[in-house]
Amino acid sequence: MSIKLGDTAPDFDAESSLGNLNFYEYLGDSWGILFSHPADYTPVCTTELGKTSQLKPEFDKRNTKVLALSVDGIDNHKGWISDINETQNTEVEFPIIADQDKKVSELYDFIHPNASATLTVRSLLIIDPNKKVRLIITYPASTGRNFTEILRVLDSLQLVDNYGIATPVDWKDGEDVIIPPAVSQEDAEKKFTKGVKVVKPYLRYTPQPNK
Repeated sequence: MSIKLGDTAPDFDAESSLGNLNFYEYLGDSWGILFSHPADYTPVCTTELGKTSQLKPEFDKRNTKVLALSVDGIDNHKGWISDINETQNTEVEFPIIADQDKKVSELYDFIHPNASATLTVRSLLIIDPNKKVRLIITYPASTGRNFTEILRVLDSLQLVDNYGIATPVDWKDGEDVIIPPAVSQEDAEKKFTKGVKVVKPYLRYTPQPNK
């Protein structure tokens, strides 16, 4: 199954390091991040899960729950979590799915046979409260993810939904945002009361609305 942006994220039941869970019930009305790992006890994954755990306050601020996946079993997960806590100076509190039968990996297209026939690639999905897939990033197994970028995209997506804007290249929280071309100049001036900067008729900026 190939999942694309805008698709509804498939629901599933799975065993995890925190017990059995249903994906939709776990997410509730939160945003969600589902991300896959090639295997337990691997160095890059250890740093990634440690970083994710350290960023819990940032995810909480964004009403976002995280959920990791590996094709190894629960006993391995629990032992690995102990290592992650020790080496990354954290306490992993989010669940790690045990996907030994690769049911969830195949559902979400996390296995790319030309990269590895058995291990999942480093895929990450951002899923909104309506269970729609809003971001898909896939890294090779050898390259760790950039969680600063993931937080940046979360901020952008939530602004897009709440204020009907877009964000420019290299945008960071607090910087000016873009007014979409579909919004007329008259409507833009009414809606974005902090001001409208017109560079071209199709390229207009306004200060970030929630700052």
